[in-house]
Amino acid sequence: MLNLRLYRTAWLPVLFCAVIVAFSLHERPRGVPTTLAPDAFDGPRAARTLEGLATAFPDRRPGSPGDDRLAERVRAGFVHAFCAGVDRAECSDRVRERRFSARTIDGHRELRTVVAQRPGRLEGRIVVLAHRDAAGRGAKADLSATAGLLELAQVLAGRVTERTVTLVSTSGGSGGSAGAADFAAHAGGPVDAVIVLGDLAGTVSHSPWVVPWSNARGSASMRLQRTAELAVREEAGSPGSPGVATQFLRLAYPLTVSEQGPLDAAGIPAVLIGPGGELGATPDEAVDANRLRIFGRGVLRTITALDNAPDVERAPATGLVVHGQVMPEWAMRLLVAALLLPALLGAVDGLARVRRRRARTGRWVLWTLAAALPFVAAALFAIALRAVDLLGAAPAAPVGPGRVPIGGVALVATLLVLAGSWIFVRRAAVESLRAGRPDTAAAAAGVATLTALVVTVVWVRNPYSAALLVPAAHLWLFAVAPDVPIGRGRAIALAAGGFAPLALAALGYGLALGAGPLALAWIALLAVAGGHAGPLGVVLGAVVLGCGVSALLVARCRVAPPGRIAPPDVVSRGPLTYAGPGSLGGTESALRR
Repeated sequence: MLNLRLYRTAWLPVLFCAVIVAFSLHERPRGVPTTLAPDAFDGPRAARTLEGLATAFPDRRPGSPGDDRLAERVRAGFVHAFCAGVDRAECSDRVRERRFSARTIDGHRELRTVVAQRPGRLEGRIVVLAHRDAAGRGAKADLSATAGLLELAQVLAGRVTERTVTLVSTSGGSGGSAGAADFAAHAGGPVDAVIVLGDLAGTVSHSPWVVPWSNARGSASMRLQRTAELAVREEAGSPGSPGVATQFLRLAYPLTVSEQGPLDAAGIPAVLIGPGGELGATPDEAVDANRLRIFGRGVLRTITALDNAPDVERAPATGLVVHGQVMPEWAMRLLVAALLLPALLGAVDGLARVRRRRARTGRWVLWTLAAALPFVAAALFAIALRAVDLLGAAPAAPVGPGRVPIGGVALVATLLVLAGSWIFVRRAAVESLRAGRPDTAAAAAGVATLTALVVTVVWVRNPYSAALLVPAAHLWLFAVAPDVPIGRGRAIALAAGGFAPLALAALGYGLALGAGPLALAWIALLAVAGGHAGPLGVVLGAVVLGCGVSALLVARCRVAPPGRIAPPDVVSRGPLTYAGPGSLGGTESALRR
């Protein structure tokens, strides 16, 4: 089935693509500097505000009475800062609020967003956003974002800005980022940049302090990232930067549990700034007034730099930063296509060879697809649990570990649906196909071809995701090809090896989010049930897993290669060491003489 000569030849374009990729690297855009010191940010006053808020509003679950009372307090602070000396009509334009219903860590809740606006002379807008709510009682470090927001309102009220500066106080940020997502949907015009305030006063650091990750393709614009990093470095030291593996993982499977995620996903460039990074602070984490001052100054310096910048890039960053150089997405797409080409050609050529032998390969493609049905059924079951409110809370965006209690019953029920669908649904589908035992070249061709095709579809959608599936396309091709002389054990090992990149990706997210296997499985279940994965993502993931399981089944049924045939014994007559002229008689020419 597998033409090894064609397979080896198909690797040649990789060399040319590697050269093109090397020449595609370019420097990152520089951050926008500012020479204005952010001395206007009053750290001691912000610390006093934080203490007062923590005493008055200890319970702030999303949509709770405490959350509503804090929203009134924030509104009063905005009115005091921006409405001095203006009439009521103009004040209502500068300070407004929006009420909406959304899914939070406590289920569906009525939430409030308070918005204050400082008009500028240009059309662009800079938004500073912070959430009020908290998952645990107290959570003073979380509340430092609101204290910093109120202090920024006092600073900006007496300043003339080039761009309009909008301050936004949201709810739902304790899990699911409902407020940020609602603001992104009702932003009311173009936004140059959004600065999301993390826990400005937290004492535990999680780098990077500038978080650009998105819940969709790409991340925050590179210039915005660099500007925020430059400002934070001036005030607080090195903010840290993500490594190549971390960037690759976030681009391959976009997921973040912090509030800039839905904003970037909506096409609004946003970064989060805070010492707690993406995970934020724990409810019982202590606060440091000096840190509040330092990071508050860093945020104000970022606002000043963006306000004075001639242009703020809005396009999402889709490239990979390697040693200060940016590899553009098109270069990664080209390289992944070259790496996938040998597996794709080998599978399609093998399919053509098998079809020329009058073998029915279509039923084996359907047989492979049948292995995806249990995974689709499990995903639909999780979505159904959320629809009938049996899953508890399933916000629309991913949530961090511990924000929603792990539903052991839901996890076990989903696994039982997966197992039951494999036993009954898949078996019924396979029996209707009458495919027989998967130990033929037609079965191998069906699995290999469908794998190559689904990876190609993923490549069109996201080249970084496809890069993690390219090893599977090659390994599963060799694991199922009957004319590759490997034993059953090695074939099973090759088929299992195709899952290694996916396992490493899960490990990477587990380390980044501080989640163990059970917590990570729960986060994934909530992401599917809440709609973050999307229908196409669920279907493609199910087909990939179905191809992998089918490759394991074909490898398990693989016929052992024939043993080496021993050469026949040579029976020699006459001398054993010399059989030249003389020992066999005279040659014809000698006899004539």
